[in-house]
Amino acid sequence: LCRACFAVPAEGDSGDPGPDPGHSSAPAAPRPRPAHSHIHTLPASGPLAVATMLPEPECRVLSIQSHVVRGFVGNKSAAFPLQVLGFEVDLVNSVQFSNHTGYEYWKGQTMTAAELQTLYEGLKLNDCTRYDYVLTGYTRDTSFLDKVMEIIQELRRQNPKLVYVCDPVMGDKRNGDGYMYVPENLLPVYKEKVVPLADIITPNQYEAELLAGRKMNTEKEAIEVMDVLHAMGPDTVVITSSDLPSALGDDYLVTLGSQRKVTAGGSRVTERIRMEIPKVDAVFVGTGDLFAAMLLAWTHQHPNNLKIACEKTVSALQHIVTRTIANAKAMAGLGNKPNAAQLELRVVQSKRQIENPEIIIHATTI
Repeated sequence: LCRACFAVPAEGDSGDPGPDPGHSSAPAAPRPRPAHSHIHTLPASGPLAVATMLPEPECRVLSIQSHVVRGFVGNKSAAFPLQVLGFEVDLVNSVQFSNHTGYEYWKGQTMTAAELQTLYEGLKLNDCTRYDYVLTGYTRDTSFLDKVMEIIQELRRQNPKLVYVCDPVMGDKRNGDGYMYVPENLLPVYKEKVVPLADIITPNQYEAELLAGRKMNTEKEAIEVMDVLHAMGPDTVVITSSDLPSALGDDYLVTLGSQRKVTAGGSRVTERIRMEIPKVDAVFVGTGDLFAAMLLAWTHQHPNNLKIACEKTVSALQHIVTRTIANAKAMAGLGNKPNAAQLELRVVQSKRQIENPEIIIHATTI
């Protein structure tokens, strides 16, 4: 190794290299060396070897969803956990807002299909269109969604093993009634073009009912809804939250999952799971985006074990939500209701729980 690069100055040293220590009559303190122009070489083997190093393997995700300057929804919610779990993440922001729309005020812009095409053309010109996963979330425009589907089909021609994870963000239930917060003309696009291309979908109960065209009030009806969604294309369906009856009481939400897979013997089987999740007395924004991103990561690690993938995803999310509500209440003060800013998800602070979640919510096979 180059001694000049690793020499350290003695206390009070002026920077003058002084005489060569090897020719002095007394030991000399280490001194800094002047700038030099020789070339460093590293060994061909061992921990410092780089000359023959192979490229590091990578798994790359193209995430197309919303972006906010402040807070954690859409791509802001998805990128950090994916990166922490080892994925390269390329982001396209379908909208760019100052903050999510749960605040009193918000400002921003929406990306058009033409603008998306321009970005994609730039990637193609630089031969940067090899992806392992595509993740999509919130969008409000049918032409934009159509363009996303065109791009996914082109990416899949380049990599037939590409996995498309779709969070079909359309609406939710409020006080028992469903409502759409995107234009209704997006529903047929999701049903006819998006879901048939998807490998994994993560609707909530209301979105699953919209896509399947039927209600689910019991576990049996939920299984029927998931089977309808399987028939539309995706092999993995996870209904992220539902108000189905829970054996643990009214203070629990129910998550349901279904995965079709082929066994080593060639037969086709379906794994179904159910999870009971404690309710939290607060309204969070961005949890669905976080769920879809972490499910992508954990199904990548456990492609044939939906139970483990969902346990890790839901447990990590529960850690984040619990931390968020505790911090929000502390910020709001005793007796005060936390506001939207205080309820922003504590994603960065939960890095350890994202990387290695302690399983606190277990799935049962149904």
